[in-house]
Amino acid sequence: PTSAQVSAVPHSGRFCYTLDNDLLTTEQRQFYEDNGYLLIKNLVSDEDIERFRKEFMRICEREVKPPGIMIMKNESLRSQFGQSEKVVNKVQDFQEDEELFRYCTLPEVLKYVECFTGPNIMAMHTMLINKLPDSEKQTFLHPMHQDLHYFPFRPASRIVCAWTAMERAHQDNGCLVVQPGTHKTTLKPHGYPELEGKTNKLFHGLLNEDEKIPKVHLVMEKGDTVFFHPLLIHGSGINRTSGFRKSISCHFASSECHYIDVKNTTQEHLEKELQEMVCKKYNATSVDLKDIWNFRARLVQGERINL
Repeated sequence: PTSAQVSAVPHSGRFCYTLDNDLLTTEQRQFYEDNGYLLIKNLVSDEDIERFRKEFMRICEREVKPPGIMIMKNESLRSQFGQSEKVVNKVQDFQEDEELFRYCTLPEVLKYVECFTGPNIMAMHTMLINKLPDSEKQTFLHPMHQDLHYFPFRPASRIVCAWTAMERAHQDNGCLVVQPGTHKTTLKPHGYPELEGKTNKLFHGLLNEDEKIPKVHLVMEKGDTVFFHPLLIHGSGINRTSGFRKSISCHFASSECHYIDVKNTTQEHLEKELQEMVCKKYNATSVDLKDIWNFRARLVQGERINL
């Protein structure tokens, strides 16, 4: 249980994207309603971040091999460095790694999550991102996108991402870039950008990006955490420094959310790509999208209802 007492019903008046709670101020709720994100300073301790960093290094060095984890690498550097921090750019689906999964259970994070999801909380999608120093190829640029594109469950307003900087994130090392207010729009078509050498597996982006919408670079200190709506258009630039830019994140959802059929929608091509990847990894002939998400999902608080 968290310290924030939360009503599971959205406020009938001015607030659509947050639930009534004793934690967020009226100004904070209004900022999220208007912009689709909320930045909380110094939320996660240095001690916890150091533990997550050490576990990431252990995974890189193959000291631990959590089941179901997906390790994404820059294949062009593999022959030079093997599997190391210099090659691994993302550890995804770490829900079976007890040390990294601690992030999803931190009371200081969950008390904020509950303001968006209500008391029954599922961790749906987990990532530790290690943005590598980049070249002119911009391999690790993540084009502007909406996270809901990846999720076959609804309603969107009961899903929230918690994204914590593991070191200072700024424009030079590829901090998050958001387009405030775009969470009020619909889910737009996504695909791979048509740029030679700039596509990373599953790094989909908007097919028609509106360049006129203002962008905000979220400069964050170590331990700062941003909570954002899955329809908020966001991305991240390349890392122009010689160091690494690490962050840890989880998409949380109310367990009362429900799965949808993505057939004949803009998400259908993603379903096929994901199914092909999972079938190849586990040597399976076919797999259902709902089963993939059931495997990824893990209860962190309350009761597991639909997801």
